[in-house]
Amino acid sequence: MKLHIVPARAGLEWVRLGIRVFWRQPMALAALFFMTMMAMSIATLLPLVGPAVALALLPSATLAMMVAAGDATQGRFPTPALLLVAFRTGRQRLRSMLLLGALYALGFLGVMGISALLDGGQFARVYLGGEELTRAVAELPQFQAAMWLSLALYLPLSLLFWHAPGLVHWHGVPPVKALFFSIVACLRNIGAFTVYGLAWTGVFLGAGIAASVAVTLLALLGLGSALAAGIMVGTAMLLAAMFFTSVVFSFRDCFEPPERLPAVEEGAGPTAA
Repeated sequence: MKLHIVPARAGLEWVRLGIRVFWRQPMALAALFFMTMMAMSIATLLPLVGPAVALALLPSATLAMMVAAGDATQGRFPTPALLLVAFRTGRQRLRSMLLLGALYALGFLGVMGISALLDGGQFARVYLGGEELTRAVAELPQFQAAMWLSLALYLPLSLLFWHAPGLVHWHGVPPVKALFFSIVACLRNIGAFTVYGLAWTGVFLGAGIAASVAVTLLALLGLGSALAAGIMVGTAMLLAAMFFTSVVFSFRDCFEPPERLPAVEEGAGPTAA
C-alpha cells in the first residue's frame, strides 16, 4: 500500500466523478443511500444505546457507498446486498469494521460531550434529535459557541475516519493503523481536500438556491407546501448521495487502488507525485 500525493485540482475531479457516476445509476445509488440512512434511523430507536449504535454504523454505510460507486463505475449494478458488504468479508475484517464503528461512535460522542461544557448539552440534544431547534435557542451565544466548537473538533475526527473503512476493507489494515494512515493521507493532500470541500460547498449552495427558486414558483402557482417540502428534502438526499458516491475517488487516488476500485477513466484522474 503506497500513499500518493495528488495536486489540489484532484479535489475538483473527485466531485465531478462523484456526480457523474451517481447519474449512471441514480435510482440504485439513491436507494442504497436511503436504505443506509433508514438503517441508522431505525437503530436510534433502540433503548439507551440507539444513538451510539447508529453512529457506529456510519463507517459501514460509507463503505457500502464506496463499493457501490466502484461497481457503478465499472458497469456493475449496485444491489441492496452492498448494505452488508462490511460484514461479509471474513471474521477478521468484520471485527475490524465493528471496532472502527465503535471508535467512531466514541469519538463523535466525545465531541458532543466537550461541546456540552459550553451550553450544558443543548446543542448535543438538538443535533442528536432529542430536542427541537427553535430560533430562540439558535440565537443563544452559548449554543452557537458549542456548535462552532463541535464543528472544529469534528473536522479532525472526519479526517481520521475518511479513508479508514476503505483501508480496512480493501487493504486489511487494522483499525488503529487505518485511522493513522487516513489522517496522514488527508493532511499530505490537504490542498486537494480543501478544493474538494469548497467545490461541494458550491454544489450544495447552487442546488439549494435552485430548489428555493422552484419552491417559490410553486408557491406563486398556489401548489401545496407539502410538494415544496418534498423538493427540498429530495434535493438534500440526492446531494448527500452524490457526496458519498464521490468518497471512493479520493481513496482511489490517495492509495494504491486494489481490485474492484474504479480505475482512472479517459485520463481524468490526477497524477500522483
